[in-house]
Amino acid sequence: MINPSVKTTLPTQRLQSIDALRGLVILFMLLDHVRETFFLHRQVSDPMTIETTEPWLFASRTLAHLCAPVFVLLTGLSAWLYGEKYQGRGEVSGFLFKRGLFLVVLELTLVNFAWTFELPPGVIYLQVIWAIGISMIALSLLVWLPRPALLGVAAMIIAGHNLLDNLHFGVESALHVPWAMLHDRSWLDVTDGLRLRTSYPVLPWIGVIALGYALGPWFARGSDAGQRQHRLMVAGAVALLGFMILRLYNGYGDAPWAGYPTITQTLMSFFNITKYPPSLLFLALTLGCGMLLLRAFERARHARWISALAVLGAAPMFFYLLHLYVLKLLYLAGTALWGHNHGEHFGFDSIGAVWLMSLLLAGALYVPVRGFARLKARRRDIAWLKYF
Repeated sequence: MINPSVKTTLPTQRLQSIDALRGLVILFMLLDHVRETFFLHRQVSDPMTIETTEPWLFASRTLAHLCAPVFVLLTGLSAWLYGEKYQGRGEVSGFLFKRGLFLVVLELTLVNFAWTFELPPGVIYLQVIWAIGISMIALSLLVWLPRPALLGVAAMIIAGHNLLDNLHFGVESALHVPWAMLHDRSWLDVTDGLRLRTSYPVLPWIGVIALGYALGPWFARGSDAGQRQHRLMVAGAVALLGFMILRLYNGYGDAPWAGYPTITQTLMSFFNITKYPPSLLFLALTLGCGMLLLRAFERARHARWISALAVLGAAPMFFYLLHLYVLKLLYLAGTALWGHNHGEHFGFDSIGAVWLMSLLLAGALYVPVRGFARLKARRRDIAWLKYF
C-alpha cells in the first residue's frame, strides 16, 4: 500500500499511466471498429435494442463506451501538462487552437476518406476526431478561466446538458446548424451532393475536456503520488456512486431502464446508456471507470503490460489513422475474395471472430506504432510530430 504521507516524484509514473490508459482504450476502440467493419449485418443502435442484441455483442459495444470519454478527458489533462512544461497559458492556448483546427481538417479529409473511400464524398461524418478538435478549440479559450470557474463550467455542462434534450430547431431556423453540431445529432444538407452527419455533438465533450484540464494540478511535477491516487479513487467512486443513484432513480440523465424476463437482459437495460450525445449517466459511468483505471495503472507501473499499453498510447493519432486504413483494405480484400456473405455486407459469423480479429490486429499494428512512437520521442525537433 502506498503511504499518502510519502512523496513520490516519478514523472514516468504519472505520464506512463496516462499513456497506458490511452493505450487500453485504443484496444477497445480497435475492437469496436472491427465490429463496425466486419459485423455490419448486426449493427447496433444507440442506445441498444435489448431484445435483439446478444449479451456478447452488448458487452463488446459497452466496453467501447470507455474510449471517447477517456480520450477527451486525457486530452484535457495532457493540455495542462503541456502548459506546465512550456510555462504559460498563452502557449497552451495557442497549441490547443492550432491542434484543434488540425484535427477538424483531418476529420474532414483523411479520416472521412478512410471510412468511405469515396471521392468526392457524398457524406462527411463529424465523428470523434471532429469532437476532440472542436473541444480543443473551446478549451483554448476556457484555459484563461480560474480553475474553480473552469470546474464549474465542466460540471454545469456534464450534469446539465440533458435538460436540453427536448430542444430542437427546424431546418428553417438560423440555430438549426449550430445546435445540430452542439447537441442535436442530425443531418445537414450542404449541397445537392453533399451531406454532413453530426455524429458527435460537441457540447458535452467540451465539458469533459474542461474537466480533464482542471484535474491537471493533480499530476504536476513533484506532486504527491499517493495523494493523487487517493483523489482519483475518490473521484472515480463518487462518479460511479452518482451513476448508480441516478440510474436507480430512473428519472434524469438518460433514457429509463426497465425490467426484462431474464436477469441478463435487465442488467443490459440498466447499463444501456446513450452516447450520441453522451448523457450524464454515460459520462458518470465511463469517467468513473477511467479515473479508477488511471489509479490502478499508476500502482501497477512496474508491470510489463503497462509499458506495452503505453507504447500504443504514445502515438494515438498515428494508430487511429493506421488502423482505419488497414481495416478498410482488409474489408475490401475480404469482399473481393468471398463476396457479400451477409446480405449487402461481407462479415464474420460470430462476435467471437470479431474478438479474434481484434487481437490479431493489435499484435500486427503494435510494431509500426512502436516505431512511430520512438521516432516521435527521438525527433522532438520535428514540430509536426507532436500533433500525432
